[in-house]
Amino acid sequence: MRAGGEVPVSVFERKKGEYDGRRSTQGRYFGLESLLLLICLTASLLILPLVLPPLPPPPSMLLLLPIAILTVLMLLAFMPSNVRDLTL
Repeated sequence: MRAGGEVPVSVFERKKGEYDGRRSTQGRYFGLESLLLLICLTASLLILPLVLPPLPPPPSMLLLLPIAILTVLMLLAFMPSNVRDLTL
């Protein structure tokens, strides 16, 4: 027996989905609030483009921003790293 007077229960005797008296979130991936938020977000993505007027095209310099970000990410991805130099 343990100090609190409770009998130790083996891991195999516990019910699936419970751990020390608390229910795990493994059974339900999304909670009710998250599900409602996802439904509202999906509805707004389907309805708003039909209601809002079309936007003017962005300036041409702004279109170069994703290309610049992609270039920097490609340089960082293929740049050799010296992991041994990073340790102290």
